[in-house]
Amino acid sequence: CFYQPMPLKASLEIEYQVLDGAGLDIDFHLASPEGRTLVFEQRKSDGVHTVETEVGDYMFCFDNTFSTISEKVIFFELILDNMGEQEEEQEDWKKYITGTDMLDMKLEDILESINSIKSRLSKSGHIQTLLRAFEARDRNIQESNFDRVNFWSMVNLVVMVVVSAIQVYMLKSLFEDKRKSRT
Repeated sequence: CFYQPMPLKASLEIEYQVLDGAGLDIDFHLASPEGRTLVFEQRKSDGVHTVETEVGDYMFCFDNTFSTISEKVIFFELILDNMGEQEEEQEDWKKYITGTDMLDMKLEDILESINSIKSRLSKSGHIQTLLRAFEARDRNIQESNFDRVNFWSMVNLVVMVVVSAIQVYMLKSLFEDKRKSRT
């Protein structure tokens, strides 16, 4: 289980994905600071959940007790929005600027475009992180399939060699002279 402290009226988004392990499934549980269950999913390979928060520690757990034999590798990401810090940072620059309304307007336009670029870069980073997680899961599946194909190819090769040896022996036995010759 993991705990994330959150302020009032923020946004908590949890995204998870099982990258490796038998069945590629896991149980997920998200609980509010009061202990109320917000999300409970059983045997899912991935999920995305967004919650408007209250003040307190949110608990989210990944449970693999149903699978006692296999381990799981999980990728998860927390996206925290509206944490209250940005508003203070955005207002800090205004106390250093004195001048005309035209200057204030241009600075606000610049600030708006910078924030737009920042949010787009953040989304790009988020998408790249997700693509890396998908690539890791696909690579694990591919390596597992490769090992399985190699194993069964070796089994098939051994069976073919044994069958060919038996056929040669049987063919030789057909041409042996089993009669006793008197000389």
